[in-house]
Amino acid sequence: MRIGLLGTGPWARAAYAPALAGHPGVEFAGVWGRRPAAATALAEQYGVAAFDDVDALLADVDAVAVALPPSVQAEMAVRAAQAGRHLLLDKPLAVSVAEGRAVVAAAERAGVASVVFFTARFQKEPDAWIDEQAAVAGWFTARAQWLGAVFTSDSPFAASPWRREKGALWDVGPHALSVLLPVLGDVRQVVAAAHGPADTVHLVLDHATGASSTLTLSLTAPPAAAGAEVELRGEAGVALMPGSSEGAVPALTRAVDALLTATRTGRPHACDAAFGLRVTEILALAQSRLTDGRH
Repeated sequence: MRIGLLGTGPWARAAYAPALAGHPGVEFAGVWGRRPAAATALAEQYGVAAFDDVDALLADVDAVAVALPPSVQAEMAVRAAQAGRHLLLDKPLAVSVAEGRAVVAAAERAGVASVVFFTARFQKEPDAWIDEQAAVAGWFTARAQWLGAVFTSDSPFAASPWRREKGALWDVGPHALSVLLPVLGDVRQVVAAAHGPADTVHLVLDHATGASSTLTLSLTAPPAAAGAEVELRGEAGVALMPGSSEGAVPALTRAVDALLTATRTGRPHACDAAFGLRVTEILALAQSRLTDGRH
C-alpha cells in the first residue's frame, strides 16, 4: 500500500513521518502540506516526493495519513475518500458533528477503510488492559484524569491555534473517551460539565451499562502534575490503567497495521471514523453544557 502524508507540523514530523517510513508493509509515497517549503523539507528528509497539489498526491497513493488540524482534516478526509483513498486519521475526527458526519458518509459511500489514531488504543499495555476490562462485568464507576502541560511548558504544540481555541476538551478528551467507551459502554448523557482553572474542564457521564464516570481534562496543568490516569471500580474491585512502555511511533505503526487489516478483510476497525464521530458527538454535547453553564 502506498500512503501519502497530509501535514507537516510537529505531530507529522515526530510521529507520522517516521512511522510511515519505518513500516515494512507500506510505501511512504509523499508529503503534502499547507506550507510548500515545509512539505519539501520533510519529504527530502525521508527521500520521498513533495506535492504542491493535494489532488496530485491523492492520484498517486492508495491511502492517506492525516496530521492536520481537525477542521482541515475533516475536509481533506472527505476529499480523499471521494478519490477512493483509505484513511488513517487523527483525533479528534472533527470539531463539529456535521464535519464528522461528512467524513463518515464519504468513507461509507466510497467503501474505503478508516482508522482514527487514539493513542492509548494502539499502545500495547493500555490496549490490552482495555480489552481485559471490557470483558469484566459489574463496573460501577470510573475516574479519568488526562492532564497535559502543553500551555505551561515548552511543548511544540503550545502554538497550535486549534488547541488554543478548543482546549483540553477537544485535545485530550478524545483520549479519555476512547478508553472509557469500550469498557463502560456508550454515553447516554453528559450529566454535568464545569470549567476549572484555565482550559481545565470536569465532566460527569452516564454510560449505557449504568456506570458513571468523571473526567478531568487539562492542557494547563503544572508540569509536575501532568499525566494520565484511569481508575475503574466495581464488583471485581479496582483496576488502574497501566502506563505505556512505548511512544507514539510504535503505536502509530499498529494503527497502520489496523488500516491494512481493515482494507484486506473489509471489516471495520473498532476505532474507525464512525467511532471517531461518536466521540465528536459526545464532545459537542459536553461543549454545549459548558457553554450553557456560562450564562
